[in-house]
Amino acid sequence: MSKINNYNNENELNITEGEFLVNLARKAISNYLSEDKMIKPPEDTPASLNEKLGVFVTLKNYSSGELRGCIGFPEPIQILAKATITSAIEAATGDPRFPQVTLKELEEDITVEISVLTTPKEITTEPKNIPENISIGTDGLIIEKGLQRGLLLPQVAVEWKWDQEEFLVNCCLKAGLPPDSWLLNDSKVFTFKATIFRERSPKGIVEKVLQEKEPQ
Repeated sequence: MSKINNYNNENELNITEGEFLVNLARKAISNYLSEDKMIKPPEDTPASLNEKLGVFVTLKNYSSGELRGCIGFPEPIQILAKATITSAIEAATGDPRFPQVTLKELEEDITVEISVLTTPKEITTEPKNIPENISIGTDGLIIEKGLQRGLLLPQVAVEWKWDQEEFLVNCCLKAGLPPDSWLLNDSKVFTFKATIFRERSPKGIVEKVLQEKEPQ
Protein backbone atom coordinates (compact mmCIF):
# COMPACT_ATOMS: atom_id res chain seq x y z
CA MET A 1 0.00 0.00 0.00
CA SER A 2 1.30 3.43 -0.90
CA LYS A 3 1.27 6.40 1.40
CA ILE A 4 1.94 10.10 1.06
CA ASN A 5 5.50 10.90 2.06
CA ASN A 6 6.26 14.33 3.50
CA TYR A 7 9.33 14.41 1.29
CA ASN A 8 12.02 16.97 2.02
CA ASN A 9 15.71 17.41 1.44
CA GLU A 10 16.54 15.59 4.66
CA ASN A 11 15.25 12.26 3.32
CA GLU A 12 16.00 12.78 -0.36
CA LEU A 13 16.65 9.80 -2.58
CA ASN A 14 20.15 8.37 -3.00
CA ILE A 15 21.99 7.70 -6.24
CA THR A 16 20.94 4.02 -6.37
CA GLU A 17 17.27 5.03 -6.18
CA GLY A 18 17.89 7.77 -8.74
CA GLU A 19 19.52 5.35 -11.16
CA PHE A 20 16.53 3.05 -10.79
CA LEU A 21 14.12 5.87 -11.67
CA VAL A 22 16.12 7.09 -14.67
CA ASN A 23 16.43 3.56 -16.04
CA LEU A 24 12.73 2.95 -15.38
CA ALA A 25 11.80 6.12 -17.30
CA ARG A 26 13.96 5.13 -20.27
CA LYS A 27 12.54 1.59 -20.29
CA ALA A 28 8.98 2.97 -20.11
CA ILE A 29 9.54 5.20 -23.14
CA SER A 30 11.30 2.51 -25.15
CA ASN A 31 8.60 -0.06 -24.45
CA TYR A 32 5.81 2.37 -25.29
CA LEU A 33 7.41 3.47 -28.56
CA SER A 34 8.17 -0.08 -29.68
CA GLU A 35 5.11 -1.97 -28.38
CA ASP A 36 2.54 0.76 -27.62
CA LYS A 37 2.22 -0.56 -24.06
CA MET A 38 2.78 1.02 -20.67
CA ILE A 39 4.95 -1.04 -18.35
CA LYS A 40 4.18 -1.53 -14.66
CA PRO A 41 6.59 -0.82 -11.79
CA PRO A 42 8.81 -3.91 -11.52
CA GLU A 43 8.69 -6.24 -8.53
CA ASP A 44 12.17 -5.16 -7.41
CA THR A 45 11.15 -1.49 -7.08
CA PRO A 46 12.69 -0.08 -3.86
CA ALA A 47 10.12 0.60 -1.14
CA SER A 48 11.04 4.30 -1.13
CA LEU A 49 9.81 4.56 -4.74
CA ASN A 50 6.38 3.27 -3.78
CA GLU A 51 5.68 6.44 -1.81
CA LYS A 52 3.46 9.15 -3.27
CA LEU A 53 5.73 11.94 -4.52
CA GLY A 54 5.67 14.61 -7.20
CA VAL A 55 8.02 14.04 -10.13
CA PHE A 56 8.96 15.52 -13.51
CA VAL A 57 10.72 13.76 -16.37
CA THR A 58 12.83 16.00 -18.62
CA LEU A 59 14.18 14.84 -21.98
CA LYS A 60 17.00 16.69 -23.75
CA ASN A 61 18.83 16.32 -27.04
CA TYR A 62 22.38 15.28 -26.17
CA SER A 63 23.86 16.75 -29.34
CA SER A 64 22.35 20.21 -28.89
CA GLY A 65 21.46 20.36 -25.20
CA GLU A 66 17.98 21.58 -26.14
CA LEU A 67 14.80 20.57 -24.34
CA ARG A 68 12.91 17.72 -26.03
CA GLY A 69 10.05 17.22 -23.59
CA CYS A 70 9.10 17.79 -19.95
CA ILE A 71 5.99 16.48 -18.19
CA GLY A 72 5.21 15.57 -14.60
CA PHE A 73 3.11 15.61 -11.47
CA PRO A 74 3.61 18.66 -9.21
CA GLU A 75 1.76 17.08 -6.30
CA PRO A 76 2.16 13.66 -4.66
CA ILE A 77 -0.91 11.98 -6.16
CA GLN A 78 0.68 8.77 -7.48
CA ILE A 79 3.37 6.45 -6.18
CA LEU A 80 6.71 7.67 -7.47
CA ALA A 81 7.55 4.67 -9.66
CA LYS A 82 4.19 4.77 -11.45
CA ALA A 83 4.25 8.57 -11.77
CA THR A 84 7.72 8.33 -13.32
CA ILE A 85 6.51 5.82 -15.92
CA THR A 86 3.51 7.97 -16.83
CA SER A 87 5.51 11.21 -16.93
CA ALA A 88 8.27 9.66 -19.05
CA ILE A 89 5.84 8.45 -21.70
CA GLU A 90 4.02 11.78 -21.75
CA ALA A 91 7.29 13.73 -22.00
CA ALA A 92 8.23 11.64 -25.05
CA THR A 93 4.85 11.55 -26.76
CA GLY A 94 2.52 14.14 -25.26
CA ASP A 95 4.39 17.42 -24.75
CA PRO A 96 2.50 19.78 -27.11
CA ARG A 97 5.64 21.85 -27.74
CA PHE A 98 7.44 19.03 -29.55
CA PRO A 99 6.85 16.21 -32.03
CA GLN A 100 6.85 12.68 -30.62
CA VAL A 101 10.27 11.24 -29.83
CA THR A 102 11.31 8.39 -32.13
CA LEU A 103 12.86 5.15 -30.90
CA LYS A 104 16.06 5.86 -32.85
CA GLU A 105 16.25 9.33 -31.31
CA LEU A 106 15.74 7.91 -27.82
CA GLU A 107 18.55 5.40 -28.31
CA GLU A 108 21.06 7.79 -29.86
CA ASP A 109 20.39 11.39 -28.83
CA ILE A 110 18.11 11.67 -25.78
CA THR A 111 19.20 12.04 -22.17
CA VAL A 112 16.73 11.43 -19.35
CA GLU A 113 16.49 13.61 -16.24
CA ILE A 114 14.30 12.94 -13.20
CA SER A 115 13.28 15.61 -10.69
CA VAL A 116 11.64 14.30 -7.50
CA LEU A 117 9.70 17.10 -5.83
CA THR A 118 8.89 18.14 -2.30
CA THR A 119 5.30 19.16 -1.58
CA PRO A 120 4.75 22.75 -2.83
CA LYS A 121 4.41 25.41 -0.12
CA GLU A 122 2.66 28.74 -0.67
CA ILE A 123 4.55 31.99 -0.07
CA THR A 124 2.12 33.97 2.08
CA THR A 125 4.02 37.22 2.48
CA GLU A 126 3.11 40.55 0.86
CA PRO A 127 3.49 40.27 -2.94
CA LYS A 128 6.34 42.80 -3.04
CA ASN A 129 8.33 40.60 -0.63
CA ILE A 130 7.90 37.36 -2.57
CA PRO A 131 11.29 37.52 -4.38
CA GLU A 132 13.27 37.53 -1.12
CA ASN A 133 11.55 34.24 -0.19
CA ILE A 134 12.88 32.45 -3.28
CA SER A 135 16.30 30.80 -3.35
CA ILE A 136 17.68 30.50 -6.87
CA GLY A 137 19.19 27.08 -7.42
CA THR A 138 17.16 25.29 -4.77
CA ASP A 139 13.56 26.48 -5.23
CA GLY A 140 11.20 25.69 -8.07
CA LEU A 141 8.14 27.86 -8.66
CA ILE A 142 4.44 27.39 -9.23
CA ILE A 143 2.19 30.37 -9.97
CA GLU A 144 -1.60 30.09 -9.96
CA LYS A 145 -4.26 32.62 -10.89
CA GLY A 146 -7.76 31.32 -11.37
CA LEU A 147 -7.56 28.26 -13.62
CA GLN A 148 -4.16 29.22 -15.03
CA ARG A 149 -1.04 27.63 -13.65
CA GLY A 150 2.65 27.61 -14.50
CA LEU A 151 5.55 25.57 -13.10
CA LEU A 152 9.30 25.90 -13.52
CA LEU A 153 11.79 23.46 -12.02
CA PRO A 154 14.68 24.78 -9.85
CA GLN A 155 17.32 24.00 -12.48
CA VAL A 156 15.62 26.23 -15.08
CA ALA A 157 16.52 29.45 -13.25
CA VAL A 158 20.14 28.32 -13.00
CA GLU A 159 20.33 27.32 -16.68
CA TRP A 160 18.98 30.70 -17.79
CA LYS A 161 20.85 32.70 -15.11
CA TRP A 162 17.66 34.35 -13.86
CA ASP A 163 17.32 36.30 -10.64
CA GLN A 164 14.22 35.96 -8.46
CA GLU A 165 12.09 38.49 -10.34
CA GLU A 166 13.05 37.06 -13.74
CA PHE A 167 12.14 33.62 -12.42
CA LEU A 168 8.73 34.91 -11.31
CA VAL A 169 8.13 36.71 -14.62
CA ASN A 170 8.93 33.63 -16.66
CA CYS A 171 6.76 31.43 -14.47
CA CYS A 172 3.87 33.82 -15.11
CA LEU A 173 4.51 33.60 -18.85
CA LYS A 174 4.59 29.79 -18.58
CA ALA A 175 1.10 30.01 -17.07
CA GLY A 176 -0.09 32.23 -19.92
CA LEU A 177 -0.36 35.20 -17.56
CA PRO A 178 0.95 38.77 -17.87
CA PRO A 179 4.54 38.98 -16.57
CA ASP A 180 3.69 40.97 -13.44
CA SER A 181 0.82 38.71 -12.33
CA TRP A 182 2.84 37.47 -9.35
CA LEU A 183 2.26 40.90 -7.76
CA LEU A 184 -1.53 40.55 -7.80
CA ASN A 185 -3.32 39.68 -4.56
CA ASP A 186 -5.41 36.97 -6.21
CA SER A 187 -2.34 35.15 -7.52
CA LYS A 188 -0.71 32.37 -5.52
CA VAL A 189 3.02 31.61 -5.58
CA PHE A 190 4.39 28.29 -4.33
CA THR A 191 7.95 27.03 -3.96
CA PHE A 192 9.21 23.47 -3.91
CA LYS A 193 12.56 21.71 -3.95
CA ALA A 194 13.77 18.87 -6.14
CA THR A 195 16.27 16.04 -6.04
CA ILE A 196 17.59 15.66 -9.58
CA PHE A 197 19.16 12.68 -11.35
CA ARG A 198 20.26 12.66 -14.99
CA GLU A 199 22.17 10.70 -17.58
CA ARG A 200 25.50 12.17 -18.66
CA SER A 201 24.89 10.77 -22.15
CA PRO A 202 22.17 8.64 -23.80
CA LYS A 203 21.94 5.39 -21.78
CA GLY A 204 25.06 6.57 -19.93
CA ILE A 205 26.12 7.01 -16.31
CA VAL A 206 23.47 8.51 -14.03
CA GLU A 207 24.57 11.34 -11.74
CA LYS A 208 22.90 13.17 -8.89
CA VAL A 209 22.85 16.86 -9.72
CA LEU A 210 24.31 19.20 -7.12
CA GLN A 211 22.28 22.35 -7.54
CA GLU A 212 23.99 25.70 -7.64
CA LYS A 213 22.84 28.18 -5.03
CA GLU A 214 22.78 31.91 -5.57
CA PRO A 215 25.75 33.88 -4.19
CA GLN A 216 25.30 35.14 -0.65
